[in-house]
Amino acid sequence: MTVDIRVVRAGQMYRYYLRQTVVGDGRRPARTPLREAQEQAGVPVGRWMGRGLAVLGLAPGEEVTESQLRNLFGERGRHPYADRIEADLLAKGESPKKAFKAGALGRQVMVTGVDFVFRPQPTIYLLWALGDEETRQVIEAAHERAIERVLEWIEDEVAVIRYGKDGIYRVRPPGGLVAARFRHYEARSGMPLLHDHLLLSVKGQRMDGKWGSIHTLALHEATVAASALYNELVAAEVCEALGLATEPRTVTPGRRPVMEIAGVPHELIRWTSRRSDQIAACLAELEHEYVTAVDDDGELKFLPVVSERARAKLNQIAARKTRPPKQKTRPLAQLRVWWKTSAILTSGVAVDIITSLLEYARAAAAAIRARVAAVVDVALAAVDVAATVFVMNDGGRFHRRHLLAEARRHLALVGRGRRREPGLDDQIVAAAISTHCLDISEPKTTIGLLSDYRLYTARWSLSDLPARPRPATPAPDPYRQPPADPGEPAAPRPSGQDAGEWEIPRIPLQYERAVLAGAVVREKLRTTTGAVRGRTYDVVTHQQAAMPEQLLASPAADPNDDQEPEAGPREAIDMKALRALRESRTDVEALDLTADRLRHLTDAFTKAADDSRTRATRYTEQDDADPVRPVRRDDQQAHRPQEPGPHRGREAGH
Repeated sequence: MTVDIRVVRAGQMYRYYLRQTVVGDGRRPARTPLREAQEQAGVPVGRWMGRGLAVLGLAPGEEVTESQLRNLFGERGRHPYADRIEADLLAKGESPKKAFKAGALGRQVMVTGVDFVFRPQPTIYLLWALGDEETRQVIEAAHERAIERVLEWIEDEVAVIRYGKDGIYRVRPPGGLVAARFRHYEARSGMPLLHDHLLLSVKGQRMDGKWGSIHTLALHEATVAASALYNELVAAEVCEALGLATEPRTVTPGRRPVMEIAGVPHELIRWTSRRSDQIAACLAELEHEYVTAVDDDGELKFLPVVSERARAKLNQIAARKTRPPKQKTRPLAQLRVWWKTSAILTSGVAVDIITSLLEYARAAAAAIRARVAAVVDVALAAVDVAATVFVMNDGGRFHRRHLLAEARRHLALVGRGRRREPGLDDQIVAAAISTHCLDISEPKTTIGLLSDYRLYTARWSLSDLPARPRPATPAPDPYRQPPADPGEPAAPRPSGQDAGEWEIPRIPLQYERAVLAGAVVREKLRTTTGAVRGRTYDVVTHQQAAMPEQLLASPAADPNDDQEPEAGPREAIDMKALRALRESRTDVEALDLTADRLRHLTDAFTKAADDSRTRATRYTEQDDADPVRPVRRDDQQAHRPQEPGPHRGREAGH
């Protein structure tokens, strides 16, 4: 994801932000005013954002001062001008208690905000770092507007204020939210990394004028959808302004491809990935310790394989262990000169490519636009989205937010950097829910009837879908001896191999299976007349719109072949181009859809189908027997919250 979230608490956490984050992740000298420290660090001042500023006497784009930050985030959620308000009332003869209460925004809270970190994809901030001044300004403007759009979406669709005893009621904040944005230019390693910290206050005003607290769990739940929206918006604006296009690239084998600017060499991304290499090496060590850790009896403490959940935890540990100390910040102009020099000397990319990176990216974009037309078919997109979310969520259960995030990823894949019409993501989600999803909610409270908290699963027959692969449990080794010291590994490292070179057994990722599931369901709907009923599904055109131009090139004719070409449709995938595409580390969802693999999908795994049909029958009968009366959705209607229980979907795969 390119959007991260962290809770900001009054006290030590806030002081960390005030000492370091507001000055470009540097270290603010003691007793140095905020504006002076930001000028010394070479970073711009913070700016206020959000529709809730007017109520507090602030304006969008206004400079963030230290006293405003301290009051809103450090003093447990007070008015940014609380000092002024309190002093004015004391001057008028009011009591200190009444004056202090006038500067408060409702109840005092310990969690005073959340920190959203927005950063574009690597190829975008590489163009920002290595391009000319005009390119830099265009990318920064697109980055800032994308953040504004995401904040508007959070204000309109995500944020809710809890109030009442134990926060049992909730409403949308009609006046919007308040946030302070701080821009940074580099990573801890000193490499280019354009990113903004958005400190979002949890204080919001209700319709009756009283102040309440934003439910931070709702913000965490929407982070994946917010990241997908930000990626789509910033890429579309950058591509439109600079004449570029995006292409899907595989970063981690087995995981979904990411959309990057076409024409920017992957070697430049590797040049910026010093931290990633350090984390990967440490992660390999931790994985080896994980699969070989034993207890006092010489038995394995954990599983003999590394699951996706365990690997995510180990990755967090590796990131903390390899975290370097922060370097002294430098002005952006100086950084840009140093970055270009370092890229020329150490990246391995030709000098003419680095100095003319924008022209190379525009040439690649022209080739893509000439061959690939962005075709968005809502019905087919609904199939892809529902199948992917169904497979990648544990137990096949999911919420609307999972569909929304996947719909935005699908649009970014098909659009290839083009703008799409507003609301198209919501149309895809609505089509997926109405056509391919089964509501299996068992709400115990009123809020459970809202669309955002409904629980869904797929309504297809799943006999053709591939089951999640499970690694075989290794047979016990009769010659295996427990280590003399329980803290030592159970088996020695293979001779001549360094850390990361031995094979660590891992549970395969689910994205590949999700891609195959979508292909199978699309093919079934295309060939089943009852399912399509009067609609023609142009599967080839739809798939070609999401493929890189290498897959669409017609195969070269053999000059020694005098045979007439056979009549019939041309294959969409050229295997020679496919092999070259793999070597260049570029990929799409359709790469592994070979005929053998598709035939393999029809053989086994009927247990999942039986379970799904049983579940579908049970909930269908339940709905027929006792239908739930729908509740009219009203942002200002008070609702009781959803109690945690088995009906809440898990976030696995997102």
